[in-house]
Amino acid sequence: MCLTGVDYFSTLGYQPGIAFLAAGVLAPIATIVLVALTLFGALPIYKRVAAASPNGEGSIAMLESLLTRWKGKAFVLILLGFAATDFVITMTLSAADATAHIVENPYVPHGISEHPVLVTAALLLVLGAIFLKGFKEAIGLAVVLVAIYLGLNVLVLARSLFEIATHPDLIANWRAALTAGESHGNPAMIALAALLVFPKLALGLSGFETGVAVMPLVKGDPLDTSQNPAGRIRNSKLMLQTAAIIMSVALIGSSFATTILIPADEFKEGGGAYGRALAFLCHKFFGDVVGTAYDVSTIAILWFAGASAMAGLLSLIPRYLPRYGMAPEWARAVRPLVLVLTSVSLAVTWIFDANVEAQGGAYATGVLVLMTSAALAVTLLLWKHGGWPRIAFVLITLVFVYTTLDNVHARPDGVKIALVFIGSIVVASFVSRVVRSTELRVTKVLLDDEAQRFVEESRSRTIRIVANRPDRGLEAEYRKKERGARQDHHIPPGEPIIILEVTPGDASEFTDELEVTGVRVGPYRILRCESPAIPNAIAALLIHIRDMTGNLPHVYFGWTEGNPIAYVLKFIAFGEGDTAPVTREVLRQTIDEPSQRPRVHVG
Repeated sequence: MCLTGVDYFSTLGYQPGIAFLAAGVLAPIATIVLVALTLFGALPIYKRVAAASPNGEGSIAMLESLLTRWKGKAFVLILLGFAATDFVITMTLSAADATAHIVENPYVPHGISEHPVLVTAALLLVLGAIFLKGFKEAIGLAVVLVAIYLGLNVLVLARSLFEIATHPDLIANWRAALTAGESHGNPAMIALAALLVFPKLALGLSGFETGVAVMPLVKGDPLDTSQNPAGRIRNSKLMLQTAAIIMSVALIGSSFATTILIPADEFKEGGGAYGRALAFLCHKFFGDVVGTAYDVSTIAILWFAGASAMAGLLSLIPRYLPRYGMAPEWARAVRPLVLVLTSVSLAVTWIFDANVEAQGGAYATGVLVLMTSAALAVTLLLWKHGGWPRIAFVLITLVFVYTTLDNVHARPDGVKIALVFIGSIVVASFVSRVVRSTELRVTKVLLDDEAQRFVEESRSRTIRIVANRPDRGLEAEYRKKERGARQDHHIPPGEPIIILEVTPGDASEFTDELEVTGVRVGPYRILRCESPAIPNAIAALLIHIRDMTGNLPHVYFGWTEGNPIAYVLKFIAFGEGDTAPVTREVLRQTIDEPSQRPRVHVG
């Protein structure tokens, strides 16, 4: 829970201030609406996500399985863009707020406060350096940080509530401020205004995706299996529920305390409470020594939240993009990714001038889109099974859709930066897919008994394989194919041939195992398989036969007529096209020594 909490609970460092700037005196009531959405919307959704993805895959993996082929991949790429927005802004926003706590501390030299971007950049560079050296998620450290941080927040909130209880005029002043607004004290109008403004407080919803991501670390029951980890799922749900309840209490308490006790001008940029509302109260009530302890605790948990976000990206990107062929293989390695992500975070910090409020919109957009996608995934999953719960989750999904759209409308900078991430991922993915299209791409070749028998029968002779586009599979078809192949390629009569048929599979997949089946149709021996990329599958099978028999197999293709550019695009998108030259190119890239390459014939 504490590992989740370094992301979730750390938002208390900046959430109260951002809430007041967004909602003014309505912030406490809007926070209650947010808490209701947390407990009755986000929590039920992520309990379902935990049950559906007990190994920490999260809602993105759920949607990937529900939406197949290219539409599923496209959806995943878009969600990865928003996830990158969420995690990168978590790093930069947390570092910027940590900077706010540093520069506002009375014991820090005044000159540092004039360079918040440099201080934030230094924090991010330290974070990147630690990951370059090698970072392991220290659960023990997370427990210590969260325990101290929550303890200090309880202390501040208790003192703040005591101050409010002993000074009834503070409540009266707040009520007067509510009455002076457009609602004129009408409870229904106040509630409506809070409903309209609460999407701006969506930062308080962060942390659920992290909670699901840490599920593999949750202890289950002794009888748990990989197929049915019931104990782990149950305990993960308890973890999510406990974190949500703690955060809900903290959100409501901090919003009331800061809104009622801190003058409005202090929340603005340059004010003492800007980006550090609870720290402002801690210094006010307990002095600079305890206040400094609170600052140090906040800086530590915000820094660790950035580490958690970095770890999330290092787990998320290699899980999808290299598998799709949409990133180079080095993207699976930690250190190159750390350099890329650190550079991106430094650029975002510079663009936003290390401003906490300015980054709030982008952060909220990333969080809300991921939560909306989780709600959609759960709804689609339940829709297949029927029953009344699906109606409830449709309503929850609609609430999240409204919240997301309202946030995007109010703070379009969030979706703009998300679109930059999405555009970058899509362009880089397309380029990578094109560059890697001629890789072998087959992880394993499996021949059934009949297919292996066909190959063994030809071991002592030249192994001749004729590629054939699958049709009706009739004997007359294969008779015609054999006659044409012998004529076009001058294969001597009596020389045995094997006919190979590769059926196009899901072209959106990049790598796959090749399962080859052998069948006899009359006197003809047929090898059949299915693959996302036909030339790559043929090349992989040829190499496997070479290694299996010690002979160089020969493969024969008919001439392909048509526009070569169209065939290139068809190959990239659908895995088929001008098969012969692509097969040869795959062999050339895979085998350096020309004399060891299987022979490709076109006639």
